[in-house]
Amino acid sequence: MHDLDEGHGHEDFAEIGPDTIIEDIEGLEMFTLKSVGIDIGSSTSHLVFSQLILRREGASLSARFKVAERKVLFRSKIMLTPYLSGTLIDIGKVRQFIEEAYGEAGVVPEDIDTGAVIITGEALKKENAQPIVEYFAKYSGKFICAAAGHNHEALLAAYGCGAVDLSKAGHKTVLNVDMGGGTTKFALVENGIVTQTAAINVGARLIAFDDSNVVTRIEDAGRTLMTELGSRVEIGKKITKKQKEDFAALMAKILFELIERGISSPLARQLMVTAPLKNYGGLSQIDTIVFSGGVSEHVYDRDRTSYGDVGPIFGKNVRDCLKKLPKKSLLGEPAEGIRATVIGAGEYTVQASGNTSYISNPGVLPVFGLKVVRAPLKQGRPVLEALKQSLAKFDLASFASGLALSLSLDEQLDYKTIREVAEGVAAICKSSEPDKSPLYLALDLDVAKSLGGILKEELEIDREVIAIDGIEVGDLDYIDIGEPMGITEVIPVTVKSLMFPGTKLN
Repeated sequence: MHDLDEGHGHEDFAEIGPDTIIEDIEGLEMFTLKSVGIDIGSSTSHLVFSQLILRREGASLSARFKVAERKVLFRSKIMLTPYLSGTLIDIGKVRQFIEEAYGEAGVVPEDIDTGAVIITGEALKKENAQPIVEYFAKYSGKFICAAAGHNHEALLAAYGCGAVDLSKAGHKTVLNVDMGGGTTKFALVENGIVTQTAAINVGARLIAFDDSNVVTRIEDAGRTLMTELGSRVEIGKKITKKQKEDFAALMAKILFELIERGISSPLARQLMVTAPLKNYGGLSQIDTIVFSGGVSEHVYDRDRTSYGDVGPIFGKNVRDCLKKLPKKSLLGEPAEGIRATVIGAGEYTVQASGNTSYISNPGVLPVFGLKVVRAPLKQGRPVLEALKQSLAKFDLASFASGLALSLSLDEQLDYKTIREVAEGVAAICKSSEPDKSPLYLALDLDVAKSLGGILKEELEIDREVIAIDGIEVGDLDYIDIGEPMGITEVIPVTVKSLMFPGTKLN
């Protein structure tokens, strides 16, 4: 850029050539990014390298960028997650595997623009889970990092396998069942919004064994299930074919108890690792069921290989149970199965808030890496209840620092409505830890100034309030909020989204 009164010429323009002109247009109207997703799960670990093309949505230079194309550049091999003991992941082998995958893809960390490292399932419980995430986050320096708890993993899987896209496109209610090695996660998706999540200790690798059927690892839930069967397995001793078949059949039975009608048996209640789905209507509520996760490869009969667990037998039992359901044509096909929680890209968008935002103290800006918690507020439903349920999707019991609440309103926007929203937000803040971290709010409508004013000036909330309007964010977004710019004090917001593909029906 240059001053308007400064003389300039373009005598070199003809020498630039077509390649440079295209490059200039790309920098202005489109961007190409290279991303990586690293998933360290309880059973398997793998990577995906992707290329994203972002295009400006509108003609205005202030319009947001949106992913127009996603191309997978390289999928790594799938490695069984290595363990040093029952409580320690072998970080050396995981590190070597990831570095080899970079080499096979012909990529160095400096080539990567964005990405994410996710650690999930039983792997999250291991002693060195957090140091592993921190190490690989530093491997690039540009990563979104997440240690995904059970509800968060269910959310990731619902987006990753395409269930959310399917629900949104067809205005359907979709149940995503993500079947892993240690847990199975459920996500109820209504009209493109994940409304509830849950998880149970049912998975193909609760008991692991070698090629000689000698047991090498048993999780606590595996022992519980075998006790229910009146059987016993021990590390170092062989597991019989009948034990494997009975084990897989019992897990499938429990799984379909939840799918068909919700929790009913004491055993299923004992195995739940989260609260069950609330007011779940069973099959009568569901239009489509989509399976994802490692075991889904066996459910859809794409893979019949045994990886030292009951995956193939478990998958067959699930197929048999599906055939017996009274409601037919329920099964949908995911866009991604075992790789559903691999984050293949980070979608970067820059938005600008309107001039009706509320800033109680500009000194708390800029702020980086706020995790978005999306809360759709519907008429007739208590705001506090909606906020608690939205936080629960991320395994959070209360509001905490490092979050941005994204509020979506579908009611008449009068003072009474906005006051009720403010009171609900104030209540969730009071239930949180007694820290004075700022409250960051992102709204899809132009009521930020009113909401912020009520919170700070009428309800006298004891923390700084930054409320920005006109910002579109989703469940898996992270945002950076910049300092106010110009006379109108427009606030620049960078949205970093976890990018997932679509899905299709059988």
